[in-house]
Amino acid sequence: MDYVYIKALHIIFVVCWFAALFYVVRLFIYATEAQLKDEQSKLILTQQFLLMQRKLWYIIGWPSMIGTFVFGTWMLYLNPGLLSQPWMWIKLILVSLLGIYHFECHRIFKKQREGKYTYSSFKLRLFNELATVFLVSIVFLAVVKSQNGLLWGLLGLIAFAAVLMLGVTLYKKNREKHNRKDQESLPDNTNGGTAV
Repeated sequence: MDYVYIKALHIIFVVCWFAALFYVVRLFIYATEAQLKDEQSKLILTQQFLLMQRKLWYIIGWPSMIGTFVFGTWMLYLNPGLLSQPWMWIKLILVSLLGIYHFECHRIFKKQREGKYTYSSFKLRLFNELATVFLVSIVFLAVVKSQNGLLWGLLGLIAFAAVLMLGVTLYKKNREKHNRKDQESLPDNTNGGTAV
């Protein structure tokens, strides 16, 4: 097969893999937050989110990861000169770390199926942003392919990660503030149903 077709298939599988990684962690967050609902809502939401997780993970997530590695390896086989370039080794390290991220997602997926919600929704939101950091760094390396560009790219990536963390932290504080306001606006039922 021609190299450009292998490259196109590799890119398609990478896009699908990232889509699955982004969305499955959102589903982890929603399932975790469903545990705070009343029993009937909790049951319905949890069943729905677990079903969505399973379909996404086994129909898109795993096949896309496997396709990414198969076609990426095939590209290296057809063009071994890529391995002589430093940016490719850094990219391969980042892709390996992304693979570890995928396996951590699978561990969370299995735990939630067992009814174990070990991470708070805030920690899962932070975890979700890690995939964005991988995406930016891998695409940047694959496109720029230079030492100077790599240095600026890494500095930009650190700044980007800091902005993401700040955004998630501000979101959490804003959400907690709104939850407090909602709680304060509820009537006090301790004195026979009348607010004091």
